[in-house]
Amino acid sequence: MDKKMIEQNKLLFDGILHEEDGVEFWYARDLMVLLEYTEWRNFLRTIEKAIVSCEVNGIDAKNHFVEVNKMVKLGSGAERAIKDYKLTRYACYLIAQNGDPRKEAIAFAQSYFAVQTRKQELIEERISYFERSEARGKLKESEKKLSQNIYERGVDDAGFGRIRSRGDEALFGGYTTREMKNRLGVQDVRPLADFLPTLTIAAKNLATEMTNYNVEQKDLYGEASITEEHVDNNYSVRDMLGQRGIKPENLPPSEDIKKLERRVKREDKKLAEKSGKLGVD
Repeated sequence: MDKKMIEQNKLLFDGILHEEDGVEFWYARDLMVLLEYTEWRNFLRTIEKAIVSCEVNGIDAKNHFVEVNKMVKLGSGAERAIKDYKLTRYACYLIAQNGDPRKEAIAFAQSYFAVQTRKQELIEERISYFERSEARGKLKESEKKLSQNIYERGVDDAGFGRIRSRGDEALFGGYTTREMKNRLGVQDVRPLADFLPTLTIAAKNLATEMTNYNVEQKDLYGEASITEEHVDNNYSVRDMLGQRGIKPENLPPSEDIKKLERRVKREDKKLAEKSGKLGVD
């Protein structure tokens, strides 16, 4: 998500913010629109899941999800009461966590509500972490699939390690996995991908997915033929990046993703307390 999109979304979410006795809150029906839900009943199910998550975390949901009634005008000019909720920042965060992360609005909300201050750069950092974490998860899954796939085709764990290393060598312009770890200051026992920027992780994943696909389509068997396929795919991805002036081996390392995960979890644990409590109407 680019900075302009983040700025636009931030203005929208700031625009529906309210405050009561020093506690920030949002109305559920306002939030529903920004999270791109079209029906209240569907959004209500997400709210109910968030309330369960709150209770499971040992936090009294009544302090964060306060049911209220709103009066709305009907076409006849009469009014009727409809159900709504006042939601603390923590409640909104849980709702976003229980939404569909493939929707950009949900992905933004997960970061927006997790950050206590309203500084855009902190929201950007949080979104960047989630994008990198998602890319890392996809790479793990594609490498796991490749490992299982080629095991059935005569390649053991040691062979998989060699195939992956040869792929790295092709992607990083001749640098082996170990040499890249040395360039980036990564301990030998740690996975290189835990310190790569999102772009490089995505590049490795694309090459691995291509190998998975062609191993099956071409019915490849044995370490030699699968190695050749994986190396070719990494060369192809490197060539694509090169056309845009990008050399993966020259990109600076990112912060240890495991350290980032621990920091995010610590921040999340403090979120409920820092969000304050809403009074019951």
